[in-house]
Amino acid sequence: MRTLTVLGCDGSWPGPRGAGSGYLVAAAGTSILLDAGPGTFSELQRHIDPDDIDAVVVSHAHPDHWTDLESFATWAGYGPGRERFRGAGGRPLVVYAPPGLRELSHYGDATWVQWRDLAESGACTVGALEVRVTSTDHGIATRAVCLSHGGATLAYSADSGPGWSVKSFGVDVGTFLCEATYTQEAEGSMLHLSGREAGAMAGAAGVGRLIVTHRWPTVSADEVRREAELAFGHPVEQASMGAVFSW
Repeated sequence: MRTLTVLGCDGSWPGPRGAGSGYLVAAAGTSILLDAGPGTFSELQRHIDPDDIDAVVVSHAHPDHWTDLESFATWAGYGPGRERFRGAGGRPLVVYAPPGLRELSHYGDATWVQWRDLAESGACTVGALEVRVTSTDHGIATRAVCLSHGGATLAYSADSGPGWSVKSFGVDVGTFLCEATYTQEAEGSMLHLSGREAGAMAGAAGVGRLIVTHRWPTVSADEVRREAELAFGHPVEQASMGAVFSW
């Protein structure tokens, strides 16, 4: 079974009882933490033993997408994960991130954290999952991520303005987890997508299923979803904490 579990989906800052961007992606015994925004490590522990995470993939260095990596690295180095990640015969905590994020981390030189740079585009394999990345339109180095297993694909936009498209992966995308930070009235104000822009991109790319995420806590979830549906031409789902989707 291939699953996507939402650990946090608030955009830019966490709202009350919310969390920043973070997703647990699992397939065929492989588990990846995709982004680690504030509050997501706490939520992660409700769904999986962090020992069982094969790698962390961080899309970019904005704090709402990565700062709970510090909590994970602390847990791995000094807490219950110490034996697994620092003990004899253990393995490191593998972190894929764009260049520059390592220098922001308190654990940039930790012996139990293995940092791997995500280039502007490329591919690698984590367990049973093939991982592709492309650069988005977000000002700082930001990587969209496409995960594949058994003929199925899950793409994640990370954060982006309209200058990027999921088409850049060059594959048919079955499930697309796309940021839709605000409604169309705010288009052009920041390098983010509105619900309308997310829906239009997904429709133009022919994706099979659209899930919108990264909504500002002050923006109506129903309004974002409705305008995404109108532009996409098919039903759209809205990410929420704890939601589990198959892909």
